[in-house]
Amino acid sequence: MLDVCLLGTGGTMPLPGRWLTSLVLRCNGRSLLIDAGEGTQIAAREAGCSFKNLDTICITHLHADHTAGLPGLLLTMGNMDRTEPVTVIGPNGIRRVMEAVKVIAPELAFDVRVTELEEGSARTISLGDWDVIAFPLRHTVPCFGYQAVVPRRGKFDPMRALEAGIPKQLWKRLQQGETVEGFTPDMVLGPARRGVKLVYATDTRPAKALYKAAVDADLLICEGMYGEPDKLPKAKETCHMMFGEAAKTALCSGAKELWLTHFSPSLNHPEDYLQSAQAIFPHTSLGKSGRKTVLQFPED
Repeated sequence: MLDVCLLGTGGTMPLPGRWLTSLVLRCNGRSLLIDAGEGTQIAAREAGCSFKNLDTICITHLHADHTAGLPGLLLTMGNMDRTEPVTVIGPNGIRRVMEAVKVIAPELAFDVRVTELEEGSARTISLGDWDVIAFPLRHTVPCFGYQAVVPRRGKFDPMRALEAGIPKQLWKRLQQGETVEGFTPDMVLGPARRGVKLVYATDTRPAKALYKAAVDADLLICEGMYGEPDKLPKAKETCHMMFGEAAKTALCSGAKELWLTHFSPSLNHPEDYLQSAQAIFPHTSLGKSGRKTVLQFPED
């Protein structure tokens, strides 16, 4: 399963009651943060999210509303006596950002490892039992969306284990994917079952890579910068999305659910435009600061 917490839904600047868009994911004892704009620490505290097990930070792009919270966040983690390394992943240029961060956070007791993503290319980052896949978006600067995938092994077949003469004390380890004493998991496991997939995308126009990433997603968290129909020219100019465009993305990709996020500061009442998005994709709802869910494996 995958624990999901949307820390905020704002674009450009934080507002009272609307923190900047950021997401925390947890799975199998590991945590990942996507974007760290101004106020991310406060949003996390209000949502009851701890950064104790945070070991990976993914940055969509280098605009300040997605990166300005990094210095304070890393300093806070250092003040918690952290010694384990943290990996920061982002577009080309994130290394220079982290070098600048070290100017005001020079004495961190843990290593910060930086991975730069090649513009226009997808990349898979393994987090042990689950993967995060970065994919390119369409913005005014290099920008990436992120797909979190939690795979699920095939169902254990005790009859196959018995027929293969595998001692029962080895069954659990084989079921967990280990190779033990010459016995391999494929000897006792059926075909891989459907796992869990979440897709997060902000600061983009509709893009083929986004449609592809969101295919059959359990949850698509996608920007809806503007809801007002007359803002379409502005959305095109600044490379952002309308509510309806996000809904169409969810519909065409076969996503199961859509949360809208990254609202313009000028959009005071996103709820006024929700119905128009739901007319395209009924399973559309508004993100809000601290919104949580747990994505579970489907029942067999």
